[in-house]
Amino acid sequence: MDYKIIEKGKFKYIEQGEGSLVVLLHGLFGALSNFEKVIEQFSKDHRVIIPMLPIYELPLVNTGIGGLRSFVHKFVTELDLKDITFLGNSLGGHIALSFTLKYPEYVKALILTGSSGLFENSLGGGFPKRGDYDYIKERTQYTFYSPETATKELVDEVFEIVNNRVKVIRVIALSKSAMRNNLANELPKLKMPVSLIWGKDDNITPAHVAEEFNKLIPNSELHFIDKCGHAAMMEQPEEFNVLMDAFLQKIDKL
Repeated sequence: MDYKIIEKGKFKYIEQGEGSLVVLLHGLFGALSNFEKVIEQFSKDHRVIIPMLPIYELPLVNTGIGGLRSFVHKFVTELDLKDITFLGNSLGGHIALSFTLKYPEYVKALILTGSSGLFENSLGGGFPKRGDYDYIKERTQYTFYSPETATKELVDEVFEIVNNRVKVIRVIALSKSAMRNNLANELPKLKMPVSLIWGKDDNITPAHVAEEFNKLIPNSELHFIDKCGHAAMMEQPEEFNVLMDAFLQKIDKL
């Protein structure tokens, strides 16, 4: 995947296609490549935007769900975005939920996959040991149903992050912020359609988390994908895209 990164003021983002708007929010260890198949399919008839979340650039005092929510709000207003369908994975889903609860007027619908906001395991329990490549590899593989999905490139990226002092401090701060920011009491306020597309074998935000989201969000639908872990759009892209397409077609008629 080789898309042009657009810079506008302090914001960096990718934008592809035309049509109804879909904004993708990546997770804590997420990369743009995680959404490659989503962009390929949906940019044919949608306007797809991926902002680069400043996970490692925010001042430490602002490194949390609130700080990233504020960043997304500034991004949305800078680009004058309206009628947004957010697709959020993991931490990205949590940010999408937090943003929508505070600024519902901007949001048409939500698609969540492996979202935090109720409960999550951090890379499978405990924070990764710095300097131990094999451990990082094993924990990264734990994210997926099929260990081979954790390519050497992905493991190398996670290894670099947890061995960079500036980055690892922010990863810890964001993880703690996400755990503190439990949205259970707020979720019933959501009025827009929400699609929960979940890996049946997700170890980070297990199936019961998806079921709890489904119970708490009034206008939500839940779909499980078999033999799939925490990043469904990455591990089972064809089935994920079928479910996402059906949802988008339904809400585009609203």
